[in-house]
Amino acid sequence: MQKLPKAAVFTLVGLVILAIIIIKSSVVIESGQAGVLFKTLDKGVDRENTYGEGFHIIAPWNEMIIYPVRQLSVSDKMRVLSVNGLEVTVDGTVWYQPEYSKLPYLHQEKGRNYESAILAPAISAAARSVVGRYTPEQLYSSKRDVIQNEILEEVQIELAAQYIQVNRVLVEDVTLPIKIKEAIERKLRQEQESLEYEFRLTKAAKEAERQRIDAEGKAVANKILSASLTDKILTEKGIEATLELAKSPNSKVIVIGGGENGGLPIILGNQ
Repeated sequence: MQKLPKAAVFTLVGLVILAIIIIKSSVVIESGQAGVLFKTLDKGVDRENTYGEGFHIIAPWNEMIIYPVRQLSVSDKMRVLSVNGLEVTVDGTVWYQPEYSKLPYLHQEKGRNYESAILAPAISAAARSVVGRYTPEQLYSSKRDVIQNEILEEVQIELAAQYIQVNRVLVEDVTLPIKIKEAIERKLRQEQESLEYEFRLTKAAKEAERQRIDAEGKAVANKILSASLTDKILTEKGIEATLELAKSPNSKVIVIGGGENGGLPIILGNQ
């Protein structure tokens, strides 16, 4: 077997070493990611720069640590105590992302597992603090939106200097002990029935008042009408009616005279 010339061997070895250097020096950061550069022969983490998506060339002895920086979410069920000491389960989701410009600090101070080391405990502490201000009735009914906002504010305060940005908190469900839940539902039904009964009473009272006002108005109107119908007015109206009847082609018997009708004409009928 013929041996390769030394120059060819050195060339081949050089090419292999060059390929290894190129591979070690080339870093591609995908969309939605960012990198932190660790300089092995220098001061460690490059705290001044966050490396964005795309192709990067680094020294082969350095390392690029890549993190997802798009919005992420974590869901959890937390057992916490209400203001009166009853245990409730809060099922929620938190949307978060690392602060892009502070990513080197996050890596150096918190590490790759910052979600479990920093984020999860902050969420749990905020949930305990907020839920502990409310009764089970409030948690079950009308306070969910308020609770979400308060947990978000608590988490943001807790993580203000931790290089993590919390965008939103969603409380999906609040689970109470069965007996407490049934008692609250009974109370809510009774309150609803009481409100419906009060509404019916109010409606009936308003209808009675309307009828009273209507009756009083009619009585006043009749009183005014009776006072205005004097004998002279009735006689004048009777004469006007007689004149109109006289113009009719039909033959009639009209009696004009005194008596109980006060002299008004009396129409006996057609002839």
